[in-house]
Amino acid sequence: MSNGPGFFVSFEGGDGVGKTTHVRLLGGWLAEVTGREVVTTREPGGTALGVELRRLVQHGEDMDARTEALLYAADRAHHVASLVRPALERGAIVVTDRYLDSSVAYQAGGRELSEAEVEGMSLWATGGLLPAVTVLLDVDPLVAARRLTGEPDRLERAGDDFHRRARDTFLRRAAEDPVRWLVVDASGSIDDIQAQVRVDLAARLDLTPVVDEAVAVRDLGTIRPDRADDEPVDGGPEAVGADGEADGVPGPVGDAP
Repeated sequence: MSNGPGFFVSFEGGDGVGKTTHVRLLGGWLAEVTGREVVTTREPGGTALGVELRRLVQHGEDMDARTEALLYAADRAHHVASLVRPALERGAIVVTDRYLDSSVAYQAGGRELSEAEVEGMSLWATGGLLPAVTVLLDVDPLVAARRLTGEPDRLERAGDDFHRRARDTFLRRAAEDPVRWLVVDASGSIDDIQAQVRVDLAARLDLTPVVDEAVAVRDLGTIRPDRADDEPVDGGPEAVGADGEADGVPGPVGDAP
């Protein structure tokens, strides 16, 4: 389904690969170079209802794989209906930390549910909305795990085989749809990763005539993450609000057109 007048970008990958940092950096840069409204958000937890669903799936009681998948789909349905689609319809650029590919990777690949059923449920929940671009930040799960801090959540405790299957699912899906996916080696520096993402997005948003690689990496040294990249599965730290502060709910970056 079309993104409408807006432009929809998702970031995917395992725990600790850097999704939250790069959503934040990209959102600020896109607002600067396009002058458009940019909304950064996450799943789960991009809405008030999502915050509660996030707590349940990540830190609540044990649940079977189907229950887990249904809760993520419920969050995604509400997230799209109440935040993502309205933003796209008014012409905003939306950048989300995780979307439906995380459910396919974790609940189908990791939990070994039916991939067709998990993907079909999310497509039904979102009315078929897919990102124009999905950035996969890829690194060996054992490397990424060493970056995590704090008490691990339910999915972080799922074991090495679970995370290996999830990574394999991400990579296979990216290989099957290279038009939508951009795969980036997340073992590199923040600057190198962000530059690669910016150059690719510049081309897709027709910014190439005014954005070369030197401009793409401008000011990265002054925009650093305010915490370690230890975001849990299907979500990350708070989205950046209109005032640039982490406030637990999504918000625009920069000025609306």
